[in-house]
Parts: sequence; C-alpha cells; structure tokens
Amino acid sequence: MDSRDWRQVECGPSGAVVSPPRPVRARVVTRSPTCCGGNTCTMTDTRPGLDPRRLIRLMSEAIDRCHLDLSGLTVLTEAATGAYVVTPVIAAMAGADVYALAAGTAYASSEEIQELTAGVARLAGVAERIQLVRRKDNTIVESADIVTNSGQVRPIDADMVSHMKPSSVVPLMYESWEYRHTDVDLEACRARNITVAGTNERHPDVDVFSFLGQMAIMQLHDAGIAVRGSRVLLLCDNDFSPSIMHDLKSAGADVSQARQLTADVLSLHYDAVILAMHPREVSVFTAVEARLLGQEAPGAVLIQYWGDADRAALAAAGVPVWPREEPRAGHMGILPSAVGPEPIVRLQSGGLKVGQVLARGVDKASPEDLAFVQVL
Repeated sequence: MDSRDWRQVECGPSGAVVSPPRPVRARVVTRSPTCCGGNTCTMTDTRPGLDPRRLIRLMSEAIDRCHLDLSGLTVLTEAATGAYVVTPVIAAMAGADVYALAAGTAYASSEEIQELTAGVARLAGVAERIQLVRRKDNTIVESADIVTNSGQVRPIDADMVSHMKPSSVVPLMYESWEYRHTDVDLEACRARNITVAGTNERHPDVDVFSFLGQMAIMQLHDAGIAVRGSRVLLLCDNDFSPSIMHDLKSAGADVSQARQLTADVLSLHYDAVILAMHPREVSVFTAVEARLLGQEAPGAVLIQYWGDADRAALAAAGVPVWPREEPRAGHMGILPSAVGPEPIVRLQSGGLKVGQVLARGVDKASPEDLAFVQVL
C-alpha cells in the first residue's frame, strides 16, 4: 500500500452517507444498497455484478494499481449509464475536480444519467467533486486540464480545440492504433500544442486485452454457437488476434486464423467466422466476401466483432449475421461491458492515468508511468 490517503465511507442508519471532506480515494464499507437519504442507487444495467458497492471496490483497486493521482487537475469527461457510470467517479476518487457531460442519450434521459452518477458519487464520498452539466459550454472546455474522448465529449473538433488551453491534454480511451479522426482533430490539437496519446491497454495494471476473447465467446454463445467443439475462423488483421485466439482455444473451439477470406481458407466448413478487422472508410467485409462465404460455407454465421460489413450483401447471400442490430460505423459489435464492469473500470482508469502523465509533463514522468502511454 502506498502513502496516498485511504478513507472510509459508511452509510448511517437512515442510509445517508457519512464521508470525510474531499477524499482522494474512498474505500466503501456499506451496510445497505442505499446511496443517500434512503434513495436506492438504481443502475440502468440491472445485473448484480454492477452493484454500486462492488463498482466502487473495483474502482478503488484500479486507482491503487495504476497509482492514479489527479489531485489539482480538472477533468472534462462524460456521465453515462451501465458500467460507464464509473468514468467521472474514478476521476473524482483520484482527486480531480470533474465536469461530467450528462445530456440524454439513446440509453437514458439526462435526469436518469445525473441521478445514477450522483448516487454512485455519493456512495463513494466524492459527489462534491463532480459537476454534472448538459452541454459543452466553452467556459468548461477552457478550464479543463484533461479532456477524454468519451461519447458525449466527442467530437473534439477544431472549434472545441480552439477553446482548450494549450496546457490541456487528450487521453484516448483506447490504443493509439485504434485512433479515429472523427473523435479528435489531431491536427488542430498539434497546432495548439495540445498533447494527444493512446492508452496501453496491455499494460499489466490495465490488461483490457485479456477480456477480448471472452467478448468473442459471448457473441458466439448469443448467436447460438456453443464454442466448444465448434469450428471457428478468426478473420483478423490487428493486435486483437492473440487474445481472441487464446480464449477460443481454451474454450474448446477448433480455431483457424486468416487475414483475408478466400476459397482456400474456407476449405473447412466453419460454424462461424468472426470478423475482427480494423475499420476502414468502406466496409471491410464486402459483397465479394459475403457471396464467397454463402457459397463455400452455407449456414456459417458471420460474427461482427469489429469492422464494418455490407449487411445488404450478407442478406442477399443468405449469410446469417450477429449481432442482429448493425453496429455503428467503425464501432465494435459488442461492448467490453457486456462481460461485466471490470474491463471498463480498467480501461477508464488506464486512460485517466495517461491523462495524469500527460498533464503532469511527460518529461517528468517515471519509466513506470510512461509505460501506460502510447504516442500517437
């Protein structure tokens, strides 16, 4: 255990939180699931693994692992639902003053997002550190030291960048090779000397890649494929491959891998083809691949893990596809949160750690801290 302050937060008899003033971090010792004033902290994702008390323990452990210290810094991020509720709370638990954008989304209204975030923050003893706002006001942008590329914050376009102070930084909540120009205007940032960097998701204290295979297995199960004993082709051209292959093999699948779909690759009759290709400006799985898969492996399911696919061509070729709802262009077909809050807590903590390192000054960072950062 390091020298940073650990505090306890307890719920009183009425359920009201009794907490120390402005803690750096909070370890929760609760006796009931109430957050404040007897009101239940309701998660939009009702799976018991997202119990707020468990989330706060996971957040505290992640802060400790990453030696995350944001004291004296202002963070602009988003408030969200499900496992993503943790982002502003992690920042506040690590000592930051936080602006969290909480406009309504397709998943919840602004009021629901604010209630959820405030409830978890109260339980963690850091509610006074988080200001929930509905829009990206320029005065807020101007005050931020760390700006995350989270959903409600992006796009961090040229106009937004023009209001950011030159000392502000943008940590990407993914690895640098996954950079999307629609998220952040990199040239505008560089013109103002605003540093942008990716998060090393394979750092042992982050270790998000260890969940990639579990996500693929979950997609296969949801599509009605048992995995064990199934013949699976992984179509992958990026660094996700080793993690996905490892877990599929461990789960008993007969797995092959290719970077391109050809008739030779499909000489075995597969139960499923997992599409895990780096997105491009156009579909990575075109009508040509759809016809080939339909002809050479009738009945094989295309699992759209990452990379855009021509869904009309798949339907025309009679290729079953999962998930049923097409992912947004460039986005994954399954969120890491599908397997639980752990990968989200780890990723957001790692991304905020990158923000810490950049904001404090890369030239002042230790080799251990620099290992979290991926130069863009």
